[in-house]
Amino acid sequence: MSLKNVRLEVMQFLEKDVDTLIEKYLIPIETIWQPTDFLPDSEGPNFFEEVKEIRELAKDLPYDFWVVLVGDMITEEALPTYESWLMDVEGVGQIERNGWSKWVRHWTGEENRHGDVLNKYLYLSGRVNMREIEKTTQHLIADGFDIGTDRDPYKNFVYTSFQELATYISHNRVAKLAKERGNKQLSKMCRIISGDEMRHHNAYSEFVERIFAVDPSQMMMAFHYMMKQKITMPAHFLRESGGSIGSAFEEFSNTAQRIGVYTSMDYINILEKLLKRWEIEKITGLTDEAEKARDYLIKLPSRMTRIAERMKVPENSFQFKWVEPAKL
Repeated sequence: MSLKNVRLEVMQFLEKDVDTLIEKYLIPIETIWQPTDFLPDSEGPNFFEEVKEIRELAKDLPYDFWVVLVGDMITEEALPTYESWLMDVEGVGQIERNGWSKWVRHWTGEENRHGDVLNKYLYLSGRVNMREIEKTTQHLIADGFDIGTDRDPYKNFVYTSFQELATYISHNRVAKLAKERGNKQLSKMCRIISGDEMRHHNAYSEFVERIFAVDPSQMMMAFHYMMKQKITMPAHFLRESGGSIGSAFEEFSNTAQRIGVYTSMDYINILEKLLKRWEIEKITGLTDEAEKARDYLIKLPSRMTRIAERMKVPENSFQFKWVEPAKL
């Protein structure tokens, strides 16, 4: 049987539990938080006073903070790309609306709130150039992405397990920075977003655990493949208006690393957490090829650490069109 058919068989076998996993990891629409819970009430009598408070508190947040918050928001707003990609994964039935497509739609519904609340906050803050941000968002969706997973569910679940934890770290760190600057409402907003990301990370990690239980060698090979080629960030095609594809991503990454929101060491720590979570060292019944893949994965964090320790992050802030000097 071909690898593709084996994967389809495994996805069909695991599909019977998807409803249970939705109940375990996703929150009903009627009870989960909504963006308006963290924003001024446009129907209320104190709307303008609440907006004024947001704008006053925003003045105390530094330039690099705004760059990272904007980049995080744009990454979240490119959700149409992520949903269309996952809907095309082998075993996800978009036409027949099977359990896996139900998961993707419900997961998308939760994720959609993140970009929504951050977008509205940035608009009200008065600290950023929303038109430039909107252009970047449209570019990112139009340019799409290629995360190196093809339509392989095993590789895609490794990617989402990793990436959801990375977004948890980023939003949680932004929350801490906002709190340190006295912006409790923004801090709470980013912290609750990070909570969603952690739940989603745990879900995708369980998907991988379940695949390891029934197809350990091929799941190991998929994990090895993804880490050898490196996990590509979802906004790796990020660009500003007038720029080429991907031209803004490195500077955005440098900014995030400079203020400690997401660093090369975080990347390594995520890998270590996945190795521990999936108990890679204890998995049995592997083929010789999968055993070699496991050895590579176990040694990878120490190799990457040696490289990360030699890396230097530029000290100077890149001037993004998103945050203009006149608005500082």
